[in-house]
Amino acid sequence: MVRDSRAPEVAERVSYYIFLRDILTLALTAFGGAQAHLAYFNKLLVDKRKYLTEEELMEINSLCQILPGPASTQTLTAIGFKIGGPNLAYLTLLVWVLPAVIIMLVAALIMTSIQAKNWSTDFTRFIQPMAVGFVSYGAYVISMRTIRTKTGLFILIVAAIFSYLFQTPFVFPIILLGAGTATAFKYKAQPKEEKQRLIVPWANFLLWIGVLVFAAVLGAATKSLPVKLFENFYRNGSLVFGGGQVLAPLLYTEFVEVQEGDDINKVSKLKAKIKEKYAPKPLHHPTSHNEFLSGYAVAQALPGPVFSFSAYIGALSMRDYGTGGGIIGALMSALGIFLPGTFLIFFAIRFWDSLKKYRAVRASLEGITAASSGLVLASAVILFQPLANTFLNFAVVVATFALLTFTRIPSPFIILGGLLLGFILK
Repeated sequence: MVRDSRAPEVAERVSYYIFLRDILTLALTAFGGAQAHLAYFNKLLVDKRKYLTEEELMEINSLCQILPGPASTQTLTAIGFKIGGPNLAYLTLLVWVLPAVIIMLVAALIMTSIQAKNWSTDFTRFIQPMAVGFVSYGAYVISMRTIRTKTGLFILIVAAIFSYLFQTPFVFPIILLGAGTATAFKYKAQPKEEKQRLIVPWANFLLWIGVLVFAAVLGAATKSLPVKLFENFYRNGSLVFGGGQVLAPLLYTEFVEVQEGDDINKVSKLKAKIKEKYAPKPLHHPTSHNEFLSGYAVAQALPGPVFSFSAYIGALSMRDYGTGGGIIGALMSALGIFLPGTFLIFFAIRFWDSLKKYRAVRASLEGITAASSGLVLASAVILFQPLANTFLNFAVVVATFALLTFTRIPSPFIILGGLLLGFILK
């Protein structure tokens, strides 16, 4: 057993080994992206293990939604930090991220071989509508657990509408902060608590900025592709709000080169989502659009963080350097995409417990959690729109939602069923 001064009531009964084993279980079974992951976290970490309460989980997740980076990864990292400090937090990050990164690296190596042999990847055709089903289920679960007042329901609807109408990365923190401000005025309904002196440790914030500047300078000076890949993904990880569906258009702009003879129709809707004002000057064009979409479909089919898609792009970026180069590219890209969010949550979580002693802050959590549910609801609609408007795709979404809601079939078997259906109907 372990002890920790920050949370003795939790740490006294938590084994690091069991906790990390639970994180590995989530890494291998939590499908559907950040929006759906919260339901998995609640089921295992709250209901079964009782590492924290449901309210604490929602608080942490809402805090992570305000910050740039992969929200589900930051949520787990923050939980590890509260239980065992930085060491356990970094181990949590590694255990959660590594399985998906390894699989995406292997997928990139296989994709290189498939493209060389001109094999079809149509067997992944049902993965994206199934991902919509997972996100829809996540929206349903989160809404049922967090919406308890008419104010919360109103904020959920407004947040969903605004996030649907204004599909830009920076609308997410604006919606969350606006919703939090709206309910902060209800602070008088919150019980008074003894306030602690608010001390903001800036070390991790300065570390975040320092690494960004150092990587940019080093990449410009050395022209090293691995360093430039790290800088590129670190920059994207520092700017992206809203999860993998927002990251994908940015990476498409920077890393995909449409070549003569490509089937443009397959990605016309994806390209329509790309906002030029968010797209920096392209670093490199290592992939075709078919490779990109096939890899993104694989990432949607995998458990764990969708941001592991970066490892796939990084490996393809350095495939000219052989298998070793692909491995280096994948690791540098994954490190770049996950580090900034980790530094930022380490910065915020250190003074969060003191900050939420203020009644206005606690009152704001009602609005923030309700808005988070609205964002999840809107994301299900947004993810469905680029799909072909066919009865079969709609049926796959509904069937996936129904299987998750009314059966106990494990998520991996549902995904494998979708892949098998793709093979049969290819």
